[in-house]
Amino acid sequence: MGFSFVQRTVDLDEIPAEGLSPNAVAEDLARQKAEAIEITEGELLLCADTIVVVDHDLLAKPADREEALSMLRRISGRSHQVITGVCLRSLGRSICGHALTKVHFRELKESEMEYYIDEFQPFDKAGAYGIQEWIGMIGVDRIKGDYYNVVGLPCALVYDLLQRFPEE
Repeated sequence: MGFSFVQRTVDLDEIPAEGLSPNAVAEDLARQKAEAIEITEGELLLCADTIVVVDHDLLAKPADREEALSMLRRISGRSHQVITGVCLRSLGRSICGHALTKVHFRELKESEMEYYIDEFQPFDKAGAYGIQEWIGMIGVDRIKGDYYNVVGLPCALVYDLLQRFPEE
């Protein structure tokens, strides 16, 4: 998007608060990250978290190969939602929002899912896939919403939040 930035990481258990809607879960996880990172005067922090929802269940990052296969089997041949929460924070101010994209996969063969997991190791991705990787190229047959949201950072939402973020 043309911004210069410094990447920071935080070691955080990504546990959402109880009783939240999926949209609120994504925002809550982004907010938790934003609150866990120390910032100084004049800095603007951007944190995001992406979740995948199928049958009202949240699919997090798979712990291992079997869990990744299970997730891909669940999304094969059907639609699911990808929701990314974004939180901008400066000292004393913050604003959060979310983007939702509906993604549909064609029916995947077991051999395709196994190849993808073995070659791409999607253990750091909610729902066990990256739309920008091989499985997305051959498996996703339609989306409704922001492609960049599914990649992990909904750029249009970030731009909108930046426009609404109060000047310091």
